[in-house]
Amino acid sequence: MDKFDIVNGKKLRYGFTTGSCATAGAKAACEVLFNNKKFDFIEIKLVNGELLNIEVENLLVKDEYVEVAIIKDAGDDPDITNGIEIRVQVRKIKENTINILGGIGVGKVTKKGLNQAIGQWAINSGPRQMIKENLKEYVENKDFGVEVKVIVPNGEEVAKKTLNEKLGIIGGISILGSTGIVKPMSEEAFKKSLDIELSVLLKEKTSNEVYFSFGNYGKKFAMEVLRVEEKNILITSNFIGYMLESAGNQGVKGLKIIGNLGKVIKVAGGIFHTHNRVADGRMEILTANAILLGEKQENLLKIMNANTCEEAIEYIENKELFNFLSDKVKEKCEAYLKRVGYNVNIEVLIFSNEHGELGRSKNFYE
Repeated sequence: MDKFDIVNGKKLRYGFTTGSCATAGAKAACEVLFNNKKFDFIEIKLVNGELLNIEVENLLVKDEYVEVAIIKDAGDDPDITNGIEIRVQVRKIKENTINILGGIGVGKVTKKGLNQAIGQWAINSGPRQMIKENLKEYVENKDFGVEVKVIVPNGEEVAKKTLNEKLGIIGGISILGSTGIVKPMSEEAFKKSLDIELSVLLKEKTSNEVYFSFGNYGKKFAMEVLRVEEKNILITSNFIGYMLESAGNQGVKGLKIIGNLGKVIKVAGGIFHTHNRVADGRMEILTANAILLGEKQENLLKIMNANTCEEAIEYIENKELFNFLSDKVKEKCEAYLKRVGYNVNIEVLIFSNEHGELGRSKNFYE
């Protein structure tokens, strides 16, 4: 992929996700199946509407299906799935629909709180959306549809090096990607690029507040639910502490943090680098704060043993907990900045992908 970030003279190449691999494989197979065309490169449309050309590595034509192989390219990101082969089989079916299935090396969901329901293939909603969007031209207004099967030959082996089994994804890797693009994550270079991004945002912003989100879901929530303009939002990724200091250093006085519970709960426990390899403790922090608000003993045990924060939400009866946590995150962030000499007013909103807004600090909407 010929897209780069240049930070301090170092060129860092972008890559593409397993979801983009699956989409490219599916579209290349459809071109053979319906148009009898074979391509060395196939162009797909990403979630944000951008176009991406991906190399087609191998093609197999059978009577029942067409199979295409794509090699995952993570660019300069240290991604465990870099270089793996994603195979996609596409067959014609009678129903006018696009069915998306997993095969060998793709995990199945066995616990609550994940992107897909229990029993479903671990092919997340972003890749599913992308596959359907790119294949609709082949089946629209037709009396047939397609079945798309994603296969990762060594996916089960690769999955052993991930947290999938602990999370409840068994038998292989997940097919992921909320945008379709992998931004290079060399930590120091990435943080410096965020500094520059914040500097640009401060010059172009159209409101008094800067909005921080941890990822694309938070950005989407801010834009679609809170109607925040995109130019006022910065994605901090896991580097919330670093970017708080950057905000203070660049003179920001008002800052609003919009966080999915699974990320923001760590900050409530004083964790300012939120990658799971650095620190976790989500359920411990959530349970401890639920105790402070008098949650029932039986619910506390369920929260503590929940697989994800999305699942834990189901066991929390006292919904005031989420406002309480928002205020705590506000206090932790403001105290963190005061220790290094910055006085920034921070407000916090916590949301869930499934439940929407969960809670907010007292003055968030002022």
